[in-house]
Amino acid sequence: MAGTKTLLMLENFIDGKFFPCNSYIDSYDPSTGEVYCRVPNSGEEEVEAAVEAARAAFPGWSSRSPKERSLVLRRLADLLEQSLEELAQAESKDQGKTITLARTLDIPRSVENFRFFASSILHHTSECTQMDHLGCLHYTVRAPMGIAGLISPWNLPLYLLTWKIAPAIAAGNTVIAKPSELTSVTAWMMCKLLDKAGVPPGVVNIVFGTGPRVGEALVSHPEVPVISFTGSQPTAERITQLSAPHCKKLSLELGGKNPAIVFEDANLEECIPTTVRSSFANQGEICLCTSRIFVQKSIYSEFLKRFVEAARLWKVGLPSDPSASMGALISKAHLEKVRSYIKKARAEGAQILCGEGVDKLSLPSRNQGGYFMPPTVITDIKDESCCMKEEIFGPVTCVVPFDSEEEVIKRANSVKYGLAATVWSSNVGRVHRVAKKLQSGLVWTNCWLIRELNLPFGGMKSSGIGREGAKDSYEFFTEIKTITIKH
Repeated sequence: MAGTKTLLMLENFIDGKFFPCNSYIDSYDPSTGEVYCRVPNSGEEEVEAAVEAARAAFPGWSSRSPKERSLVLRRLADLLEQSLEELAQAESKDQGKTITLARTLDIPRSVENFRFFASSILHHTSECTQMDHLGCLHYTVRAPMGIAGLISPWNLPLYLLTWKIAPAIAAGNTVIAKPSELTSVTAWMMCKLLDKAGVPPGVVNIVFGTGPRVGEALVSHPEVPVISFTGSQPTAERITQLSAPHCKKLSLELGGKNPAIVFEDANLEECIPTTVRSSFANQGEICLCTSRIFVQKSIYSEFLKRFVEAARLWKVGLPSDPSASMGALISKAHLEKVRSYIKKARAEGAQILCGEGVDKLSLPSRNQGGYFMPPTVITDIKDESCCMKEEIFGPVTCVVPFDSEEEVIKRANSVKYGLAATVWSSNVGRVHRVAKKLQSGLVWTNCWLIRELNLPFGGMKSSGIGREGAKDSYEFFTEIKTITIKH
C-alpha cells in the first residue's frame, strides 16, 4: 500500500478498463487523520459512459446460462480468496476497522457472497398450473431487469458491495456500482480481478464519487430500472424522490436502533461478552449493532457492573494491531457527530459509566490525530432521549432497567426503526412470544449476528424496504412474467 508521501490514486472501472478522472477527492486514513488516497470525483459524464457499457454488455451476459454465470462467480470468489490478506490490509487501513475483523469477517464474507449466489442461481424453479377444462397451461418465467444501480456504504465496504453485485450479475443483469467515497480501495482492487475471473467488459462497472454527483446521476438515469441501496434514511428519501418519475424498483436497507432485551433468567456468561461485541464491533458502525440494552430490574445492577467491566477490556487500538478489539471511526465529521450525542446525554443528566470523557486512550503520537473513541456506556437515560431514539452509529450503547415482558416489548418497539433485536432468556416460550411481538426484521435469541444467507435480510418501518437473501435477491433483480398457452 502507498505510504503517506505517495498517494494511492484510484480510477473508475468502465467497460473492463480503468479511466482516470479530471477531479479527485481526498480520502483519509482514519487511524492518523492524514490523506493517503485520492478517489475520483465522478459525475454525470462517467455515469453515462458506464450506462453505455452496461447496456452493450447486457444482451450477451443475460443470454448465458445460469451455470455459465455461476462458473464466473466461482472464479471471482477464488481470486478474492487468494488476495484475502492484501484485501484485509487495505480494508483495515481504509475504513479504520481492525485487521482481525477484516481478515475474519469482511473479506471472507465477500468471498462467500460470490460462492453463495453462484450456487443459489442454479436452484430457482418457476411455477406452473394447468387448466385442463379450458385446455390451458400457465407458467412463469423470470428475466433479468437490465442495468442495476448499486450503492453501498462505508462501514463494511467490500462485504456489502459484493452482497449486491453477486446476486445482480448471477441473475443476468449488468451493474453500475458506487461504493462510498470514504472507502473505495477494495472495490478498486476487485476490479483488477474481474477480467481474470471471466467477467466480460461492461458487466461490472464501478464509478467512484459522492452521492450528490454519482449517486444522483445513477438513480435518476432512465435506463437504470433497479436500485439497491444500503445507507442512511435521508439518502433513501432522496433516492425515492429521484427514482419516482421512472417507477424504479427499489431495495433500501437503512439504519437501526436495535434493542437487546435481557431477562432475569438470561445466561450472563454468554450474554455479556456477546452484548459487548454486538454493541461495539466495528466501532459500533454496523446497522445491526445493539444500541439500547433493556435489563430486567432484578439483575440490572449485576449486569451493569459486569457489562461496564467487560466494555473497559474491549481494547481500542491501531487497526493494524492484531490484539485490538476496535479501531478508528470512519471520519473526523462522524467522530464529532458521535461525540455530540454524549454531550446531549450529559446535558440531560444521564450517567456516562465508561468511555468518552471518562476513560483516556493511549495511542502512539502518530495516531493522536486519528478518529478514536473508547466504548461508551450510558445509563440513567429516558426513552425519549435522542440517544435512545436516534441511530448514533458509533461505539455507544444505553443500558436501562425494565419490569415486565409487556412493558419492554412496548418500549423496544417505541422507535421509528425496526431492523434487528436480540432477546436473552432461557425460557423457550418467552423467547417465541417476544420475538413474535418485536417490530423487527431480524430477531436473534441468545446470540448475535449468526446469519443464514438463504433467509430474508431487511428491516421494518424506517429501517427500509425489501429483503435480501437467496430467493429475495433473485426476485428483486428479476422481473416475473406469467405465460398462458392454450393447446
